[in-house]
Amino acid sequence: MSKISCVDLFCGAGGLTHGFVLEGLPVVAGIDMDPACRFPYETNNQAQFIERDISTVTESELLAIFGDADIKVLAGCAPCQPFSTYAHRYSLDGDGKWGLLYEFARLAKGTRPDVITMENVPTVAKHAVFHDFVDTLEKLGYHVWYDVVNSSRYGVPQARRRMVLLASLYGKIEIIPPTREKPKTVREAIGRLNPLSAGEAAPRDKLHASSTLTDINLQRIRVSKPGGTWRDWPEHLVAECHRSESGRTYPSVYGRMEWDKPAPTMTTQCFGFGNGRFGHPEQDRAISLREAAILQSFPRDYAFIPEGVEVSFTTLGRLIGNAVPVDLGRAIAKSINSHLSSVKDR
Repeated sequence: MSKISCVDLFCGAGGLTHGFVLEGLPVVAGIDMDPACRFPYETNNQAQFIERDISTVTESELLAIFGDADIKVLAGCAPCQPFSTYAHRYSLDGDGKWGLLYEFARLAKGTRPDVITMENVPTVAKHAVFHDFVDTLEKLGYHVWYDVVNSSRYGVPQARRRMVLLASLYGKIEIIPPTREKPKTVREAIGRLNPLSAGEAAPRDKLHASSTLTDINLQRIRVSKPGGTWRDWPEHLVAECHRSESGRTYPSVYGRMEWDKPAPTMTTQCFGFGNGRFGHPEQDRAISLREAAILQSFPRDYAFIPEGVEVSFTTLGRLIGNAVPVDLGRAIAKSINSHLSSVKDR
């Protein structure tokens, strides 16, 4: 049996790692510079969390982390904000994150892992840094595959399209065929959780907590229809910013989800009713943090904070919204396992 060792760059709270672990692909460590990731990452995955800026990690250090493995797998999701439509629209690309994919390429070049996988937003392919990354891998002898994947076809109960890249030194590799014909719905994912009011938390699960609503937002959600928009509201409830001509092009805020469809893409602000279509389909509130995590396909009991620590919507929203959906991670792991099995059988 070959010894396999995986390292997860930009590991966050452990969504991709957990998908790997559930598919029997051993992860030895995750690297991320956000200290809030340590508890969920280590508690749920029995892997080491290394709090570091990727740009400071040397090739020799990464090789030491891999250890004496026969097969090394390097995975990662470089922070996607620089490549998102939002960032392009609001010029949020000046924070140095553009270079992180080059750092990923540097570590790949210096360690030559057997298999590499990268996940990001679809629009990353519009940028030179992505194609430079692909070119680097191909020049190193990797067989590279990439495409935009609909996560809902792999069991994630949300309409989340992501760019997935797989590369191998052993030959052709690609993601497995979709595992579901029909997407998992919001009802299937969160329909059985205990009902909450806005601002309430469940007594036995502090992550099953919803943010408070102002009086006017409570009025707004009460007249909101699942799948509808603020355009359905009475005129006196429409926000001033949406009354102008420019504001009328933003219908996907202040919306309720629909029970029998996948959820919209979870973001770092998914706990706020006004931040997207994050209203509960039936209850007069935004989805809870636990519901958001489940819609990211984290297990119901995935622990994000220690006992006794207060819930921070901002921190936990960031960890949940930035995560690679666990079931997409499982699909990537299955693809790697299938590829490695085919190589061994040759």
